[in-house]
Amino acid sequence: MADLTNVVNVGISDESVTLFEAQYKVNGMAYNSYLIKDERTAVLDTVDLRYGEKWIENIKATGSIPDYLFITHMEPDHSSNILRFTKEFPNAKIVANAKAFSMIKNFFGTDFADRKIEVKDGETFSLGQRELLFLAAPMVHWPEVQMIYDKTDKILFSADAFGRFGTGEKSRDWAGEARRYYIGIVGKYGMQVQAVLKKVAALDVEAVCPLHGEILTENLEYYIGLYDKWSSFAPEEKGAAIFYTSVYGNTEKAALRLADEIAAISGKRPPLFNLSACDMAEAVAAAFRFSHIALATTTYNMDIFPFMHDFIARLVERNFKNRKIGLIENGSWAPNAVKVMTALLEPCKDIVFCEQKVKISSAMTEQNLNEIKALAKKLTE
Repeated sequence: MADLTNVVNVGISDESVTLFEAQYKVNGMAYNSYLIKDERTAVLDTVDLRYGEKWIENIKATGSIPDYLFITHMEPDHSSNILRFTKEFPNAKIVANAKAFSMIKNFFGTDFADRKIEVKDGETFSLGQRELLFLAAPMVHWPEVQMIYDKTDKILFSADAFGRFGTGEKSRDWAGEARRYYIGIVGKYGMQVQAVLKKVAALDVEAVCPLHGEILTENLEYYIGLYDKWSSFAPEEKGAAIFYTSVYGNTEKAALRLADEIAAISGKRPPLFNLSACDMAEAVAAAFRFSHIALATTTYNMDIFPFMHDFIARLVERNFKNRKIGLIENGSWAPNAVKVMTALLEPCKDIVFCEQKVKISSAMTEQNLNEIKALAKKLTE
């Protein structure tokens, strides 16, 4: 197991925040910042702007005066206190890559030319006994991102990768919160994540220190395996999930009946998401989790109901692929939802649509019930 004796998390757990990045519902959020003690002391990243004073107190409480501030990610929740750090520790150097220094200038009007140390992918940096290796991780999920590997203690400082929503306390549902975080924030950049995972595979990693969530020290194969599945767009589970919108309840009845039929065949009831009321980020994550999905919605102004339109747009934006999809539409006089949903999903690669469609004209008929049974069979294949 990795020796974390000389690594201190001087970050902040914000229990007050309920909305992250102005769109993701959370019960608190951890902004991790790590201090590495050696012959020379390094701090990795800062914290959200509101917690600058507390963060500086945490650094000073370690009894160490930083010689360096390492930047792995310039998103404001990790970089907002760079200027405060430079004023508090005037002799400390700023260590970052060229893209990060360019962003530093954008944010703060200076790149700290008199105290900066620029590093590149594959370069190493000695703190004394510890040798740190820089690993470029562009678009995971910003272009300047880099990870840092402590070759001595076998610790990977992974920037936003392997993070999750919630505070820094150990989570009982790491996969659920990490999946929602990954799919929502990083998910589009699966190819780039795969490239970084190849770099990580060549290292002997015994602990992962992300910028959000808890430090991971056990069962790392599990966490890395999930990232491999998510970033390759492979289904995490064989099974179905159902996503629907319903104005007067008839389309909802069809979705519920489909869930009953799938449960009768598979022995497992699929999760259902009412897109008008659920956490949209959770619904998007679920679509990536399962191998089969069903979409049920109404025709609305010759388009589809807005929440379903938004949901599909989020899937397409994140490069949704490699799934089988069943479609249910409802329309009282001019059903058009299947045509619209199919067109919206056209950019998605390796999508297979079930041949069996369900067309409801206001309320379900006996024919519709038979169609739903047939669709359930296709969604359990």
